[in-house]
Amino acid sequence: MRGWTEAHLAEAAGARVLRAPAAERGPSGVSIDTRTLAPGELFVALAGARTDGGRHAGAALAAGAWGVLVGPEHAESALGAEGAGAVLVAERPLEALGLLARAWRRELGARVVAVTGSTGKTTTKEILAALLAPSLRTVASERNRNTEIGLPLSILGAPAGTQALVLELAMRGAGQIAELTGICEPDVGVIVNVGPAHLELLGSLEAIAAAKAELLQGLAAGAAAVVPAGEPLLDPFLRADLRILRFGPGGDVELVEEGKSGVVVAVCGRRVALEPGFRAPHLLIDLCAALAGAHALGVGAPQQLEVAFAELRGERVALPGGVIVINDCYNANPMSMRAALDDLAATAPGRRVAVLGDMLELGAADEERYHRELGRRAASAGVELLVTVGPRAAWTGASFSGEHVHASDASAAAALLRARLRPGDTVLLKGSRGVGLERVASALAER
Repeated sequence: MRGWTEAHLAEAAGARVLRAPAAERGPSGVSIDTRTLAPGELFVALAGARTDGGRHAGAALAAGAWGVLVGPEHAESALGAEGAGAVLVAERPLEALGLLARAWRRELGARVVAVTGSTGKTTTKEILAALLAPSLRTVASERNRNTEIGLPLSILGAPAGTQALVLELAMRGAGQIAELTGICEPDVGVIVNVGPAHLELLGSLEAIAAAKAELLQGLAAGAAAVVPAGEPLLDPFLRADLRILRFGPGGDVELVEEGKSGVVVAVCGRRVALEPGFRAPHLLIDLCAALAGAHALGVGAPQQLEVAFAELRGERVALPGGVIVINDCYNANPMSMRAALDDLAATAPGRRVAVLGDMLELGAADEERYHRELGRRAASAGVELLVTVGPRAAWTGASFSGEHVHASDASAAAALLRARLRPGDTVLLKGSRGVGLERVASALAER
């Protein structure tokens, strides 16, 4: 946005200029946090649960911000603060942030792929970014920047010259995916799957599918929709004016061969050989989704594919004594739990140990059933020692037929596990983020 004047920026954001900036050039970037604000950036003051960013507008100007964008209630104090930066005012700064991001996305002219799903959207995003990077200057949303705040910041952080944006869209309720789709205006929409995540909030799988399908409804005519093959819940939302690509068994993109040196994937009738740095079954499904997204942009696959996955998502850590810890505790729902257990069963050379925490947001009507099903799944996956963590996970332990111990929290689980570990064990850590199973990983590393 270096070339933008304050008038251009204000028009893009639906804001008014109360004071022009001292700088002749536009802002170097956008920040919502004065603690990380760099001189020359625009500070957008958002109201949060703990603090109102408008109260920090003066500090942003004093720190050398190009300018601040505040709500009307903070305009006067911003004008009276030290510093020579611009002061812009908008009725709803959060909405202004989204409008600003959409304007920057349009100016970039980059091809945009939006990825959502009940599970696996982050890994699919990262695989897709790795597929596109050799051919296009690619920017992917960082970490969990996938909300009405994080998504605009991801777009606004893309430098001029970006050719592809790979963006993750989070969903906490009906209407959110539609809002995010309106901001990023995707050329390709990818729905990785539909499962019982956020069931407590939405009430049914049909409602979850409808919320995910807001991405499809927001695509322009002629855009590409990438959806899992054999998912009837999405069929009502597949429009005739979209290019539909299905992935998975029986789809346009599917895994057809898996060998020691790599995999072969059929991509719309063409066999593609790859050597990915991962072999877990659920990641290979994500690979097919990502290949479909890349194909929709006209980008082929490199023979070798290296992907740096985000932390706490299937990280494998080797400990003394040949113990392997699979740290997959970023979050959990029934689909991702099953996938993690299948991966443990397929890859563990020795005893299989699982530390499974509560799965949250499943709703009172369904959470006991899903947790009990998980215990039976752990037994069928060959888990020999199960450590459950949290009140809901106690149901998982009750339905498990092998050796089982229960812990009230992650610290207690770490102590129980340390006393029971054997050389050569493979330990899976998996639970909802609120359980904090990363503390178990830290305790095992210290051991």
